[in-house]
Amino acid sequence: MTSTISASTTRPSLFELYFCFQGIALRSFGGVLPWTRKALVEERQWLNADEFTDLLGLCQFLPGPNVGNLTIVVGSRFHGIPGAIAALLGLTVMPVIIVIGLALLYEHYGQIPAVRGVIDGTAAAAAGLIGGMALKMAKPLLDQRSLRGLLFVLLAFAGVGLMRWPLAEVMLVLAPLSILVAGKSS
Repeated sequence: MTSTISASTTRPSLFELYFCFQGIALRSFGGVLPWTRKALVEERQWLNADEFTDLLGLCQFLPGPNVGNLTIVVGSRFHGIPGAIAALLGLTVMPVIIVIGLALLYEHYGQIPAVRGVIDGTAAAAAGLIGGMALKMAKPLLDQRSLRGLLFVLLAFAGVGLMRWPLAEVMLVLAPLSILVAGKSS
């Protein structure tokens, strides 16, 4: 992971951090991670694809919500603690307000079949967004012909997705192994 800010020549302001993450939060019903990558890498270019993948890997290994961790790291990268706070507030304030409102509506209307259909359809769309983002993140491994990296992706998928082993245990085994393999290939 690089410590320099290489993807962007200008540093976003605290307001830009707040509104970027608020925009991510407001358009990301069903899955915030694909929208986070799109905003940070493709739209704003505050991170390049490799930096995003590195930071996400770190944030997935840390306790807590992955995107919340990533938000804090990105905000902190540009403005320290005030940046982390601005980015995290941008990500959380409006969704909390919206979720409380939706919870109140769901309490009254959640058993109506049409409402159940909307919820089921939203869940399917979220799964598609996650799958598409996973393919985008795997593309650099294929482009760089990193068969070792692809092997670890497949091992993680097999362990968690097929074998149904706990994610934390799979990460505790695969993370040190991947570091060891990467160190030997350097």
